Amino acid sequence: MKRNKIDVISLGCSKNLVDSEHLMRQLHSAGYTIEHNPTKISGEIVVVNTCGFISDAQEESINTILELGEAKKQGKIRRLYVMGCLAERFMADLVQELPEVDKFYGKFNWKDLLHDLGKSYDDSISNERFLTTPSHYTYIKISEGCNRFCAFCAIPLITGRHQSVPMETLLSEVKHLVQKGVKEFNVIAQDLSSYGMDLYGKMMLPELIEKMAQIPGVQWIRLHYAYPTQFPYEILPVMKKHDNVCKYLDIALQHINDNVLHNMRRHINRKETIELIQRIRAEVPGIHIRTTLMVGFPGEDEKAFEELLDFVREAKFERMGAFTYSKEDGTYAADQYDDAIPQNIKDDRLDQLMSLQEGISLSIQESKIGKTIKVIIDREDEEYYVGRTEFDSPEVDPEVLISKDAKLSIGNFYNVVITEALPFELFAKPCLN
Repeated sequence: MKRNKIDVISLGCSKNLVDSEHLMRQLHSAGYTIEHNPTKISGEIVVVNTCGFISDAQEESINTILELGEAKKQGKIRRLYVMGCLAERFMADLVQELPEVDKFYGKFNWKDLLHDLGKSYDDSISNERFLTTPSHYTYIKISEGCNRFCAFCAIPLITGRHQSVPMETLLSEVKHLVQKGVKEFNVIAQDLSSYGMDLYGKMMLPELIEKMAQIPGVQWIRLHYAYPTQFPYEILPVMKKHDNVCKYLDIALQHINDNVLHNMRRHINRKETIELIQRIRAEVPGIHIRTTLMVGFPGEDEKAFEELLDFVREAKFERMGAFTYSKEDGTYAADQYDDAIPQNIKDDRLDQLMSLQEGISLSIQESKIGKTIKVIIDREDEEYYVGRTEFDSPEVDPEVLISKDAKLSIGNFYNVVITEALPFELFAKPCLN
């Protein structure tokens, strides 16, 4: 056990990771040695930033806490603190059931942790983070919370109403990160589409990205988690205009059947969804759309599921993920609908959907064979350099495996020729001229 060392474990999404990085910068400034997601716990203090989105994530968070609680009983760590979404959502229950945790902090009061450690929050470094990603890319969280209140989603229960980060704060953070060598900025929020409504009275995502794109040193900007209803179409000319705004959009559609969309409280229908996709692709030629779909939501009969399969066949999403519906306490769906679809049927539908997408993905990947594409190098393995195109977000999208025909440097951009394709990987050779 190393004194004055804190191990920070960050679970869940990249939005959680940004919170962890801000906390770690404060802890580092306060004199602590910090390690993020260590393979072996060695600090006297451990902080767990939990996820509480769906049951699987909640289970992972609880199991992590229990393992660390056992380590504390064995004297391997001295103090255990828990923060984040799970703590925000189930604080009272967790305090009763997990007495081995020294203190719980919610999603927004983690600054109190510094006070409990005998330290104080340093406002002068509030925009700074202890980066845990490779030094060439990072995430920029532009808002917190959500006003949409979809029937299945617990996020508004955890994070509250939508709150945008002031534009000047974000631009200052980007400039600071560029100075530290960051080249790629993955813009994230629970609802990108609503950015600015609370502060400026209108959707300001297009203006924010326009200004970010003009900052010297910003080489890639990628957009995550736009909402399809009231989509800010003004962002599309910005994407087309600026080469450093990736032709990539992450927009969760969830379903296509009108009845299911209505029950989900998505405030959009099939016709509007298809028109949205068509307009995005028409205004930004070559764009890669990533979406997320849900199967097994109450009311999804076989006909509705077949409609979803047909939609995916026709839309041919370049990137797609999916998950099965899980009943979350406190949500509209949990209160109003019976979760009547058996889990084995949900799982079977998920398998069918992802099998369909695998074939679509392979076709799209194969269409790139022979083309020259710019990639950024994330790491070096034994056989390959591993990179990504502008159409690929870290950790969730395909990678490009590049032969070692030339010396490449991590964090730099190169042109490569695609030589082979798999559904979720590309193989390439570096351009040597």
